[in-house]
Amino acid sequence: MRRSSLATLLAAGCILSVAAAAPRSARAGEVAPPFTIHTLDGKSVRLSDLHGRPVILDFWATWCGPCRSSMPHLSAMQSRYRDRGLVVIGVSMDDEDAKFVRHFADRMGLTFRVALAEDPLIDAYGPITALPTAIYIGRDGRIVRRVVGYIDAETMEAYVRELF
Repeated sequence: MRRSSLATLLAAGCILSVAAAAPRSARAGEVAPPFTIHTLDGKSVRLSDLHGRPVILDFWATWCGPCRSSMPHLSAMQSRYRDRGLVVIGVSMDDEDAKFVRHFADRMGLTFRVALAEDPLIDAYGPITALPTAIYIGRDGRIVRRVVGYIDAETMEAYVRELF
């Protein structure tokens, strides 16, 4: 399911059921699928370039209340653990253009990288059936955990510490 279709269904409050033929989501313990994404500042980021660094991929949308609530926690984690190599990438599932998402990110004061979702990334890490969905990737390139829904700052910090 593509970004625009997913955003429309999620915005309508629909619950998605995953058919048996749907791709299996990336799971804890597995090697994280490779990706290349393009951040709002025009840079390309490849997972292979981040080898040896812990990564959080956070799928979110501007209209998602729980997503907005978790963004200050993600910014705090990026700031607190930047010197230890943590990379937080917020992946916007919005149908809006980059200018709209950049304005939102600036208003929120986000300290982490932000990118628009692209189909190959959604295919590799999906299905994304609810927002926010965060993928925690350890230094070894393996998925440590997949979290669906809002988590409080203390829980997020505990999950981040697992990445080191």
